[in-house]
Amino acid sequence: MSYDVDKPDEQWRAELSPAEYQVLRQAGTEPAFAGEYTDTRTAGVYACRACGAELFRSDTKFESHCGWPSFYDPKDTDAVELIEDRSHGMARTEVRCARCGSHLGHVFEGEGYATPTDQRYCINSISLTLAPDEG
Repeated sequence: MSYDVDKPDEQWRAELSPAEYQVLRQAGTEPAFAGEYTDTRTAGVYACRACGAELFRSDTKFESHCGWPSFYDPKDTDAVELIEDRSHGMARTEVRCARCGSHLGHVFEGEGYATPTDQRYCINSISLTLAPDEG
């Protein structure tokens, strides 16, 4: 797929820390309960750490107790790209930034969470930056 933000691998490596690169560009996962936004309740917009695209609003974030920030809906339906992921012997749906193709996490459905969408976007904190609402 072609993305609006398309950089050579060397540039991504230069712009991101090794940990950010491993998650965002190599589809890695940060350790559970280790990310800076796991328990954050600050109102604002979560954006892609690689390209700055706005991805999730804090009002769709909820406590899933899974170890990563969880959201029940992206900010806009076209903000993320969903891709079938059959790695690690599992069938999952990978979530990528639709603007730059960076790996964000996975989305799960039908887990019994009381959310309007019955979905849990399980997103790596290291994939995000939070711009707090002004006020």
